[in-house]
Amino acid sequence: MELISGAERNLLFESFAHDAFHLELRDDYSVPNEEGPYKSWLNGTDYDGAFMVPWTQLMKRVTDSGKTVRRVRVVTEPHAPYIQWEYATTNTNEKAGEFIRWLPRHKLPEDLVFPVAGNDWWLFDSKLLAVGHFDDAGRVLGSEITENPVIVAECSRVRDLLWDMAIPHNEYKP
Repeated sequence: MELISGAERNLLFESFAHDAFHLELRDDYSVPNEEGPYKSWLNGTDYDGAFMVPWTQLMKRVTDSGKTVRRVRVVTEPHAPYIQWEYATTNTNEKAGEFIRWLPRHKLPEDLVFPVAGNDWWLFDSKLLAVGHFDDAGRVLGSEITENPVIVAECSRVRDLLWDMAIPHNEYKP
C-alpha cells in the first residue's frame, strides 16, 4: 500500500471541483503539530489557533471559491479530552468555511459497517478517496488514495447517511 503525506493530501483541495467530505471516527489523534497547543489547552492556557493558520487559510481559499468542505465527527460520549479540545476549537474551522457536524457513537445504526476497515477518510467530489492510516500509537502514517468505484460509492452512501443524522456544531451540546 502506497501512502501520501498530509501535505500531499492537502494538494487535493486545490483540484476538487465541488465537495470535500471528511469522516472522523477516532476519539484521539496524535498529530505532531497539535501536541503543543493541545497540551497547553489541557493545562488551561487559552487557545489562540496560530498552529491552524495554514489549514484555515487553505479552507478559506477553497470555500471562498464556492467549494464545500464538510466533516462528520463520530464521537464517544462522554468525550475524551482530545474530543473536548476539538469541540472547543471547531469554531476556528467553521470561521474558515468548513461545515462540521457531530454524531454520538451510540446513535449509529447498529447494522452500519464502516467502509475501508473503519479508517477515517476524505472523499472528494464522490470520485476520489483519501483513506487515513495510523500506527498503533495513533499517529498519522499517511493517506492511501483510491478511485475504486465500489469503495467510493459505499463511502458516498455512508457520507450521506451520517451527514443527515449528525448534529450541526452550533446545535450540538455535549
